[in-house]
Amino acid sequence: MKPIPITMRQIDYVVATADGGSTAAAARILNVSQPSVSLAIAKVEQHLQRALFARTSGQGVVLTSFGHLKLGEFRNLQTQARQVLVADDPNRATLNLGVFSTLGPRYAPSLVRGFQSENPTARICLFEGDLETLSAWLESGKIDIALMYDFGLPSTLDVIPLADVRPYGLLPQDHPLAHRKEVAVAELLQDPLILMNLPHSRSYFLTLAQMNGITPKIAYETSSVEMLRSMVANQLGVGLLATDIPHETAYDGQAVVRMPLQGTLAPHRIALARSGRLRTSALANRFCHFSAQSFEV
Repeated sequence: MKPIPITMRQIDYVVATADGGSTAAAARILNVSQPSVSLAIAKVEQHLQRALFARTSGQGVVLTSFGHLKLGEFRNLQTQARQVLVADDPNRATLNLGVFSTLGPRYAPSLVRGFQSENPTARICLFEGDLETLSAWLESGKIDIALMYDFGLPSTLDVIPLADVRPYGLLPQDHPLAHRKEVAVAELLQDPLILMNLPHSRSYFLTLAQMNGITPKIAYETSSVEMLRSMVANQLGVGLLATDIPHETAYDGQAVVRMPLQGTLAPHRIALARSGRLRTSALANRFCHFSAQSFEV
């Protein structure tokens, strides 16, 4: 049997350089000399016969496309090595869970609480981000699973559907339409729109408007659900949301009215996603199974 040509220490040097953005930063992180880091990277690149990093004068290093691919595999190797080395200590099992920033407050805490009640030794670390960031973290191995919307996701991700949710409108309490049981999108968007401007969310709501023959006048844009709700409650515009928020007041105590929308509307699908290229841990698989069984909107 041939010996393994690359050591875990060399892989640690590569990952630290990617995270730190330079060999100097990696050396500080690992408390080693910078030449040691540079030599390790050179040996790994020599074995793989491809460059992992592109050197930029005065700006450290950046991953090549090949480097991005290998970084995810290297992180996976690190995870597997840790699992092997701590297999006899279940108290050290860790799940890195990514959550889409608008979904996280609504669903993640209850999922984490329920899962930990059945798996009391599991440790869960939360990472918040938008859809593009979470997808990149999944592919790089920084997170194991992500709770997110299944909207515009890369085909390299495995998706586990949890629930479909309909979009709805938001109105201030004294709006002329606030007494209605439901309204058409075209009626709602006669007023200026407070728009969620997160990647993919923004295009989803604009597409929803355009499918109903409306090019909305945008009053404000925000990446915060609660900011949007507060702005609507204070009569700065109307809103569109998909994340289910059950309470009827904004942060500042002003009332906001949730308004069902008429017609057939493309739903938002809440899902768990994981990398299709990287090995999923037993703990991550248990979390997926638990979430699929217990998720409620």
